[in-house]
Amino acid sequence: MEYIRTIEKKLNEIKNEYAVITIYGARQVGKTTTASKVFGKEMAVVSLDDLENRTLANKNPKLFLEAHPWPIIIDEIQKAAPLLDAIKVVVDNEKNKCLQNNVKVPLMYVLTGSNQFELQNMVSESLAGRTAILNMASLANNELEEIDGNLFNPDLDHLKTKYTEVKNKNLYRTRKEIFEKIFKGGMPEYIAKNLNRDTFFSSYISTYIEKDVKKIINVDKEGDFLRFLDYMALRTAQQINYDDISRNIGIDVRTVKNWISILVTSGVAIFLEPYAKNMSDRITKAPKFYFMDTGLCAYLCKWPNAEMLENAVMNGAFYETYAVSEIIKSYINAGVDYRRTFYYYRDKDKKEADLIIDYADYISPIEIKKGIKPVNSGFNFDFLRKYGKPISKGIVIDSREDLFPINEDNWYCPIYMIGI
Repeated sequence: MEYIRTIEKKLNEIKNEYAVITIYGARQVGKTTTASKVFGKEMAVVSLDDLENRTLANKNPKLFLEAHPWPIIIDEIQKAAPLLDAIKVVVDNEKNKCLQNNVKVPLMYVLTGSNQFELQNMVSESLAGRTAILNMASLANNELEEIDGNLFNPDLDHLKTKYTEVKNKNLYRTRKEIFEKIFKGGMPEYIAKNLNRDTFFSSYISTYIEKDVKKIINVDKEGDFLRFLDYMALRTAQQINYDDISRNIGIDVRTVKNWISILVTSGVAIFLEPYAKNMSDRITKAPKFYFMDTGLCAYLCKWPNAEMLENAVMNGAFYETYAVSEIIKSYINAGVDYRRTFYYYRDKDKKEADLIIDYADYISPIEIKKGIKPVNSGFNFDFLRKYGKPISKGIVIDSREDLFPINEDNWYCPIYMIGI
């Protein structure tokens, strides 16, 4: 089965505006497949995973581009940094020709890569002003349900409008069905081809370590990294305690921080910084950590089936991870940078908000609950008023079927409404 990816709309919107489009994201999320689907009739695909291609691209990038002329899709571009300067020369030459002939510069290159930090640094140095940069994640719920995807907007009037539009589309899922989705995750090839779970994720982890991680860490620490990966999966939706991780894995704190940054920059995980009045307070407090794909996380935690996961002590952490990652995916799929927008809140009095969306002139607080038990009618986010910023209606995301008021200031929102 072939899924329609939300990012396809964005790619079609910008394909006539840039000479280069760069797509980054974790391995196996469908970057090259989607690029081929959108541009396949016009562009061939060449992968730098191929040793021969990679060697030529690094040793003689000009000759590589002669052998693979534009328009072309180049996969795993971060494996050949010298190629970007050569692409810049070709693009600038074509721009000059188009300027002289008073014609628009065509789309020449689509570049894909799986290391966000490495790729963004390379692109910003060599192709600044010449490329659009888009992020991509694994399949979102709206893509699995085959409905149009939109940026998640917690504004109550917007949610009411959306709820009216979709309430008859049979999108409600029981808690059991939700945990089946959480257990499976959203890796496109695994879902579409119904592949063997153990074989797919075992191969995924091996490829990830072999092709991404080994470039950064010492080979003799591979076993330590595997233990670290397992341990971090058990800590999804939790605040990071670097000392605790160091002690349990048996590696120093500096290495812990380095390895967590690898998970984040390769798209496997994300951080949420704590919400605070000023930047220095945000830096000194512990961030919260989430895996982006709950299927991978469940595999690393060694849950054998969805039923056991649903009834496990960790079920709340997985439900929260799923909700947060779906909201983040809605931003990624819309081509909107979610960083410096999403935070969490927790204070010494145990007042908390799982997610805070920080807009320019107000904040939207969100709580995530796996059950459908009613919260106290006095539930509120008044503890956030001390920051002096207006607060929108609060949202509690849960497993219920309908959009429903808790009180005048806070509403329940069904989890299926994220991203639609």
